[in-house]
Amino acid sequence: MTSTDNEVRPTIPDLLRRAAGEFGPADYLVTLTDRLTYAEADERSARVARWLLHEGVGKGTRVGLFFPTGVEWVTWWLAVSRIGALAVPLSTLYAPAEIAKVARLADLQMLVAPTRVLRIDVADRFEAAFSDLPGQLDGPLELAGAPYLRRIVLTGETDRGWATRWHARDAPMVRAEILAAAEAEVTPADLAVMVHTSGSTADPKGVLHTHGTLVRQTSTWAAVIRHLTDVEDAPRILCAMPFFWIGGILAAAGALHAPVAVLSLERLEAGSALDLAERERANGVVGWPAFTQQLRLHPSFPERDLRSAPALLQGPVDLAMVDVPDGHPIHRSLTESGGSFAFTEIAIVDADGGRVPDGTVGELLIRGIGVMAGYNKRERWEVFDADGWYHTSDRVYQRTGDPRLFYVGRDSELIKAAGSNVSPREVEAVIEEFPEVAHCVVVGVEHPSRGEEVCVVVVAAGEDLDVAELAARARTRLSAYKVPTRWIVAAGDEVPALPSGKPDRRGLRRLVDEGRVK
Repeated sequence: MTSTDNEVRPTIPDLLRRAAGEFGPADYLVTLTDRLTYAEADERSARVARWLLHEGVGKGTRVGLFFPTGVEWVTWWLAVSRIGALAVPLSTLYAPAEIAKVARLADLQMLVAPTRVLRIDVADRFEAAFSDLPGQLDGPLELAGAPYLRRIVLTGETDRGWATRWHARDAPMVRAEILAAAEAEVTPADLAVMVHTSGSTADPKGVLHTHGTLVRQTSTWAAVIRHLTDVEDAPRILCAMPFFWIGGILAAAGALHAPVAVLSLERLEAGSALDLAERERANGVVGWPAFTQQLRLHPSFPERDLRSAPALLQGPVDLAMVDVPDGHPIHRSLTESGGSFAFTEIAIVDADGGRVPDGTVGELLIRGIGVMAGYNKRERWEVFDADGWYHTSDRVYQRTGDPRLFYVGRDSELIKAAGSNVSPREVEAVIEEFPEVAHCVVVGVEHPSRGEEVCVVVVAAGEDLDVAELAARARTRLSAYKVPTRWIVAAGDEVPALPSGKPDRRGLRRLVDEGRVK
């Protein structure tokens, strides 16, 4: 998507303005308890944006969004984007320590959240994340663990003195023409969103995308949905991916290009998803294969009226396995490419950097206007090579005459557990803080439904080691999907190491697979 005098500039405010003008009354987002048309998304986000400008938020301000998937998330994301601030979605699965870490790494200046997320009391969670928060008064905050964070905004009733309250009805706002003037200054080159993804280190990586990249890379989403559902006029799609990860952002932004009703859930639960899909006459589902399988295995599935979604009834569990010739899935793209390869140049290379012929597996390299701007707090040379290529570590191949990429595996250490990336080093860093653990190594091992499961091999510091208690403590420090589901206690000499002294993860995984370490 390029900009001309007759086209919408590739920015979120311009994209939203066109969507509201061309298909305003159509459903944009639907949940079990709420729905939002395109016109309402424009109107509600404008009010928030005008308040943000009144409060001094503007171009480049880093705003954390701690919302579950739903109407509030979309409203605040659009508002932040409209004024050129940088939206930083935070996973509602984060433990307090993870919230504090991301707030620090992302240099958040404002953090916005509801008062409750499912069963979570958000104020309690924030106070657990920032030990010096209790007792402070509303702005400017002073938090040693997040030195740039000056305000925490809660959108519901609260008695916390440190919280700034958002009142939709009586919030002070700048004039509408000030918002229009601010939107006019948002350019395709401006940073739009920072998405955190697990990497090969203990800290998550902040992937930065500009407005231009985000708008371009989501421009084909609606067409893909129409193709998958075989519905041309305003399909209705169940999005089984949270908005705080790239798959959900792809849906939230992609549906602004053409009318697609996005059906979403605060919590991914099969029964609730089937309720929503049946009530709203969903035409299909996009999400991880493991969740589609949960839908089909739910006791109520055979009695559901899902005739509007024939692919859900009888298609493959994994959409990436549709019409694949060799049994390898179609590559689903990357956080680093904004969820699409539409405007991305690719190369498949061997170990020496030479391009491989069709049918040969090699490493995927990407570059171009569809690729991320970079990683937060990383210099360009640390991310891209001298020719501008980003080395993905993904092993792929192409077939002659077929533009699709077929995914074989990864060179890196990342674990793919039920569609979520897990960094071994992040999990190890938490578990090795426990005094009864001398050393641990985390690897991914094959799992029949999750693809991979997180497995930790622990070397004890003493004689007594209560694995159940270790797992319980890990759950207070890590998101649930990162907590190992398989724990193995081993002697130090049973854990292989490389000549450098680093753990030999491949060797250890082989020993686990063969049952020689168990």
